[in-house]
Amino acid sequence: MKKLFLLLVVFIGMQQLNAQTEIELITKTLLDYIEGSTQGQPKRLETAFHSDLNLYYIKNDSLKTWSGKEYIKDTKEGKPTGEVGKIISIDYENNAAVAKVEIAHPKSANPYIDYFMLLKVQGKWTIIHKAFTKRKRGS
Repeated sequence: MKKLFLLLVVFIGMQQLNAQTEIELITKTLLDYIEGSTQGQPKRLETAFHSDLNLYYIKNDSLKTWSGKEYIKDTKEGKPTGEVGKIISIDYENNAAVAKVEIAHPKSANPYIDYFMLLKVQGKWTIIHKAFTKRKRGS
């Protein structure tokens, strides 16, 4: 009986070691976005984005909206942009998360800063909204 109990404890412990943390799962979704947009992989964007996602930004002091579907359509398969992305922060509680990502081009001193809202649906994190801006020089 002791051996069976010990075996069960070891098995449960191994399962927990193999389970991905929520931060790892959120990171996977964000990397699908980063790699999809910078490396010309629209299928990865489709994986990361909720189908009703919109992107929000300010232009000439007015709120502008861009559909996620149009953003994906503008991503050319197999055509890298030359940009690189990195995750700045992730915060989550239960099934909701926010994240900040930087997308920079080596020829530009002002990288894009993306703010994401994510929800976990059926065990998968998905980006439901994106707002973006450009970092000003010296910020």
